Amino acid sequence: MAGNARAGRIYLKVDGVLQEAKGEFSYNLGTDKREAIVGADAVHGYKSSVQVAFVEGAITDSITLDLKKLTSLDGVTVTLELHNGKTIVLRDAWYAGEGTVKTGEAEIAVRFEGKQAEEVR
Repeated sequence: MAGNARAGRIYLKVDGVLQEAKGEFSYNLGTDKREAIVGADAVHGYKSSVQVAFVEGAITDSITLDLKKLTSLDGVTVTLELHNGKTIVLRDAWYAGEGTVKTGEAEIAVRFEGKQAEEVR
């Protein structure tokens, strides 16, 4: 990876097993969300609410992929390795998707959620 790389190749692993990731993934570290409290006279401050940490995107279905096993995963470690050198780690995660497969591209939307995630550089 060159020092100027920002985006491109990604690698998704679930408990160390490489998945066939497709397209664009998104993630949230589960940090608090801040929203302004606005009064009639001014901004009074903000409120803080909890967000769920997640990694989501799509993978390619294959003859070896067990959909029922995938959709029942719990307590797994999910890593998303980014081309910019960061790795997102979601520990003690569970599968939170619907398990729907689109046959035109053999695509399965996946979403893993957990209590918190971290960026490793």
